[in-house]
Amino acid sequence: MGLLDLSRQLIRRCDELGAISEEPGRLTRTFASPAMARANQLVGSWMRSAGLQVSEDAAFNLLGRWNSNQSGAKTFLLGSHLDTVRDAGKYDGPLGVLAAVAAVQLLRERKVALPFHLEIAGFSDEEGVRYQTAYLGSRALAGKLTAADLARVQEKQIVGARRRPGEFTGYAEVHIEQGPVLEKHGLPVGVVTAIAGQSRLAVEFHGVAGHAGTVPMKLRRDALAGAAELILAAEGCGVLATVGKVEVDPGASNVIPGKSSVTLDVRDQADSRRLAAVRSLKIKAQAIARRRGLKIVWRVVQQTTAVRCDHALMRIFSHCIAKRGLRVMRLPSGAGHDAAALSTICPVAMLFVRCKGGISHHPAEAVKTADAQTAIAVLADFIRTLGKAE
Repeated sequence: MGLLDLSRQLIRRCDELGAISEEPGRLTRTFASPAMARANQLVGSWMRSAGLQVSEDAAFNLLGRWNSNQSGAKTFLLGSHLDTVRDAGKYDGPLGVLAAVAAVQLLRERKVALPFHLEIAGFSDEEGVRYQTAYLGSRALAGKLTAADLARVQEKQIVGARRRPGEFTGYAEVHIEQGPVLEKHGLPVGVVTAIAGQSRLAVEFHGVAGHAGTVPMKLRRDALAGAAELILAAEGCGVLATVGKVEVDPGASNVIPGKSSVTLDVRDQADSRRLAAVRSLKIKAQAIARRRGLKIVWRVVQQTTAVRCDHALMRIFSHCIAKRGLRVMRLPSGAGHDAAALSTICPVAMLFVRCKGGISHHPAEAVKTADAQTAIAVLADFIRTLGKAE
């Protein structure tokens, strides 16, 4: 099958996979859900058709393996995630898994032999929707789950997904950019230099519920008003900060909110700036609570440090892009990726693919077939060049 046919197949497969959801009318696949099981079954069938040995580990990560004939070979890992946010697009995550399958299919059809084992992972949880903690799948494989992680999840057996220390020589991930830079510069792909660090927090304001028509404004202890101030403070904190979820109790139109809970997501490529912003927001939240007569609960859900991509792997990706007559653009990622979790056990690299309008985490995600073709070609060449460098 030629590159064009493989790229068309890739887009069709993203469409087919995008129809597997746990919610009617929109795409949602969360960790350990029946929808994720069906997705693994479908993608596993595609892996088998590409000649891979398929398995699923204790963390529900889907794995497709191409064994080398060379004795003493180690393993290079490719992949991305198969879970989604709520009301998702079809390409965030799955594009990387299916591009890796297509690249392997191309190499095997061309009778390429590799001096290392190649494994493709479809990670079970990158988005963190179910338990509000990202990278459960890839951190389980890396052996980096914490006691706090295990306290949250029902599926305690996920610790059994840990792989042997030193097993992987590296990890490469193809992913849509989730931003507008490549499109602005008219480029189909780009090389990622770094992944921003993240702080995920849960904040609760506790006030006093009351009748909306009888409690004077100056005597209220409105928990939602306190949360609203924090949301505005996050907007101006100097780094990327997002309140993505707000819950109000008791949640009636004629009752003053007695409790308000918000999520807070803070990101930056410099860990020092990110942590300084988190400290500043905590101080402001405490001041808001004091002024309004509220109690506050501030809880750190997850901290992920910023990650620098491996220079040697970046050079190979850059070389493979340049060989196709394309300008090489290097750019950082503000989004989190499984590569961040894998960086704790091996060198990592990422290839970004242009997406229409830079839109992601939305049903309007779109990728051109021609860009998918370029991504498959670059990734296949990356694998082949890596084999020569071994």
